[in-house]
Amino acid sequence: MLNPQECVLVVVDVQGKLAQVMDSSAELHQTLLNLIKGTALFDIPTLWLEQLPDKLGQTSPILYQELIKHSSPIAKQHFSGWQAEQFKEQLTALNRTQVLLVGIESHVCVYQTCSDLLENDFDVHLIVDAISSRTYANKQLGIEMMQHKGAQITNMESLLFELQHEAVGERFKALLKLIK
Repeated sequence: MLNPQECVLVVVDVQGKLAQVMDSSAELHQTLLNLIKGTALFDIPTLWLEQLPDKLGQTSPILYQELIKHSSPIAKQHFSGWQAEQFKEQLTALNRTQVLLVGIESHVCVYQTCSDLLENDFDVHLIVDAISSRTYANKQLGIEMMQHKGAQITNMESLLFELQHEAVGERFKALLKLIK
């Protein structure tokens, strides 16, 4: 079971024009926004990566406005976020073992980040409706490759309700508003 005190949300490279040409881009962005807001209800920290932001652009504005409330973007040049020293330091400093991994592209940057996290003993959970690639086939292939390496799969709604555990309280009401 996921434990909110052990979780960290990692958002990979949802930026620039590339984010707009992802398979089901509008749905991806809405799911990511709801996920960021939902995990914040559990005080789960968020780390977010940007691949060569000076060339590819900043994180999508709708997400940037929400993410900047929690932390600052971490620029990287390697496909894997783990190779960015600032990311590695911040993630390690959080002392949390369960990584909720989302972003683009499934078969490249998300995959390589996932592989490195698994090799460094993190428990990786892929929120599959918050991951994409330019094509649906590449999205699915990336998810299958990560699952084969040991990542767990879930979706936004299942994840948030697993973290919540019970259908009572103000946080539950706030989650319902996000999901509807």
